[in-house]
Formats: sequence, C-alpha cells, structure tokens
Amino acid sequence: MSSVFIDLTYLLASVLFIRGIKGLTHPRTAVRGNLLGAAGMLLAIVATLADRQVLGAGAQGLGLILAGVLIGSAIGATLALKIQLTAIPQMVALLNAFGGGASALIAGAVLAETRDPTMQTAVATVASGIIGSVTFWGSLVAFDKLQGLLLPDHPVHFPAQQVVNALLGLTALGLGVWVVSDPGNLTAFGLLVAVGSLLGFLLTIPIGGADMPVAIALLNSYSGLAAASTGFVLNNNILIITGSLVGASGLILTRIMCKAMNRSLMNVLMGAIGPGSGPTVGADEVYAGRVKSTSPEEVAMLFDGARRVVIVPGYGMAVAQAQHQVRDLANLLESQGTEVEFAIHPVAGRMPGHMNVLLAEADVDYDKLREMDDINPTFEQTDVTLVIGANDIVNPVARTDPSSPIAGMPILDVDKSRTVVVVKRSLSPGFAGIPNPLFATDNTLMLFADGKKAVLDLITAVKEG
Repeated sequence: MSSVFIDLTYLLASVLFIRGIKGLTHPRTAVRGNLLGAAGMLLAIVATLADRQVLGAGAQGLGLILAGVLIGSAIGATLALKIQLTAIPQMVALLNAFGGGASALIAGAVLAETRDPTMQTAVATVASGIIGSVTFWGSLVAFDKLQGLLLPDHPVHFPAQQVVNALLGLTALGLGVWVVSDPGNLTAFGLLVAVGSLLGFLLTIPIGGADMPVAIALLNSYSGLAAASTGFVLNNNILIITGSLVGASGLILTRIMCKAMNRSLMNVLMGAIGPGSGPTVGADEVYAGRVKSTSPEEVAMLFDGARRVVIVPGYGMAVAQAQHQVRDLANLLESQGTEVEFAIHPVAGRMPGHMNVLLAEADVDYDKLREMDDINPTFEQTDVTLVIGANDIVNPVARTDPSSPIAGMPILDVDKSRTVVVVKRSLSPGFAGIPNPLFATDNTLMLFADGKKAVLDLITAVKEG
C-alpha cells in the first residue's frame, strides 16, 4: 500500500484522537469523544496492518493477528460490561499496566530480532524497557491497593526507602548504557526490565489510598511515554503521536489533580499524604457531645421550607450506588418549587470526573452540575446542603489548620450553608484519616445510614410530608 495513503490515514487517526480527547473534557460530549477515539484507533490498526504487510503474510500470520484481536476484544468487552463504576480506577490501573507491559515486551522482541540496531532504536528500546516495566508493576500495585487484595491501602514504608529507589534508578540507567553499547546482549535488557519492575513496585507501595488517583494519572502518562518510545523502536508514526498525546494529557491531569488536592507531585511519590506535619486532633475531642443526629422526617421538614438545596455527592454515594435515588430526590424537590444544584469537587470519589459520570448515568441534567469554584460563593445563600458520603472534600480543617494533612486543599465550603445534612454510615474518617469538625458544628445534622437507604427514606418522608 502506498506510503502516502498510510501517512494520510495516520494523520486522520491523529485528528480523531485529538478531537476525542477534547470531547472527553465535558460530560455532554464524552460519549462522542470515546467514539471518535475508538474510530481513530481502528483506522490506525488497519493502516498499520497494511503498512507492515500483515494482511498478506499468509494464513498463519493473519490467523495469529485475528486470534489476538478476538481474545483482546473479548476481554475488553467483558470488563467493560461487568465493571462497576466504583471500580473504574482499578480498571484504568489495569489498562495502564497492559500498555506499559506491551511496550516493554515489543521493544525487547525488536531488540532480539535486530542484529545491528541503530542508536535511535537502542536508546528507544532502553526507554521502553524502563518506563514500560515501571508502569506495569506500578499499575499492578495501584490495582491491588484499590481492590484491597494483598497490599494494605495505607502507605508502606521501610528504612532508607528513598535511597534504595535512587540506587535502583541509577542502576537502571547504567544497564541502559550497557544495552546501548552492546545491543545484542539480551541479558542486559532482561536485567534492565527486572530492575525497572522492582523500581515500579517500590515507587508505588508508599502511596496511600488518598493519593492513588494522582498515582494512576501519572502511571497513565508513563504508559503513553512507553508507547511513544516503542513507536521510535518500530519507526511507527501513529504510535509516537498516540503515545505522546497520552503522555502529555496524563501529565496535565496529574498536575490538575495535585493542585485540586494541594499535593506536590514529589510528596505523592514519597508517600506523604499532604503538607502538614503537626499533631492532629483526636476524634473524641472533635465530636464528644457535639454531634447531632437527625431523621428523614426532620430533614424532609427542612426541605419543605427551603428555597435552595445543594447536593454534594461523594465516594459514599458511589459505593452505595445511590445516584438514581439522588436524581429522584432532586426531581421531587424541584417539582415542589425548590431550586436544586449539585456541587462537584474535582477529586470527589477516586478519579476526576467520577461524580460527573455517576450522575450522567442517572440522567441528571449537566447544567445542574456546578464545579467547586462556581458553587462555593453561593453556599451562604443555600438553605440546605445535603452531603452524601463525602468527607475530606468538605472538611473545613483544610482552611483552618495549617498542620493538618489536608491543609490548603481546596474544599467545598458547605459549612457556610444555613443547614448542612450529612449522610454517612458512621463518623469514620475519609482517606486522609482525620476527623471532620463539620460533623460537630451547630448547623450540621448527621443522618446515619447507608447512602441509598437514606435517600429512599428521604424521598418517602418528603412525599408523606
């Protein structure tokens, strides 16, 4: 097939990728963005098969390709259909792992087949091996922590951890020089991948659950960089472009999340949950004698006299899968003349946009979803704020206590509302592991219950009232 046609197809695929990423920036266009990205990938695969003459390589070669496509498609479709929205971060971590592992394996295969690789190929192979192996094992650790399998959710530290990581990084670079100087030595490449794998494992275990979304975003960037490096190994332009897009967007997302959580990237990588280092106040001191519980009937009475209600969804809502019930409650209140909006924190849940996706699935009007910067100035004019399963993102300690682990973290200013109703199972802390003084303020009522049951009871109470 003509190289001009191949290049034009790659160009069209690249345009579709860019348009797809742009579409993913807003819930209203996210579905279209996904479809554009998928169409671009289909074009890229077909063009690559034609460019590499795979389609005319005989029945055996074509059969292997088709078998791989069918197996991969079956696995992907099964995961997509069965995965719960609360487990999307784990799935993203697995996809990052697959991308990084594939890049390292392909680079190694090319190195084994090429007798006299160019300097570009050798250097790109080293980059693919290091970044790909770090991404693979780091992403598997992230998946394990989020899924609660073998590793603990909290940060794991050991003596001289940073020194060990630095030595492993230097060792990987030294092995990379060895591979470049003697590309025919597969032992050197194998050792490089082994050291990179250990480095990926050790870099991720000190990251706790609170910071895992940042780690996943960074690992996503790594997978893109590994793919771009493999593109140089294969001299494949579309792989270089696609990998660069993923790498750049992952870095941008990581920066946005670090800003939203008031984290430095270095602190996240070192397992530090936040900037504070001073002592924290115990839960008994914060809550003792100050927490006021309420009932669905009492909250319904508050709704009856409210002109404006703001709903704050959190990870607890996602776990309870209560988004459809929350939508029904919002619709019920609006039918009675109450203004209802949703306050969305950038990192509510475990991934950026987590709450947006859940509410979009429940057909909540996009126009009712208000970002943190837009809705914060309105809380003082809000009669009732209903917090469902959120904790750290509404903790006023972030504004008032410089020694707190979440000091400086931008939060939703729900404590400035006339009345706050918090739906939680208990007074257990959020990912940061600290008590929340909001639960003990004079204008806060606690509705202790599962998120879905609480909202259903509220709907019943509002209807009966």
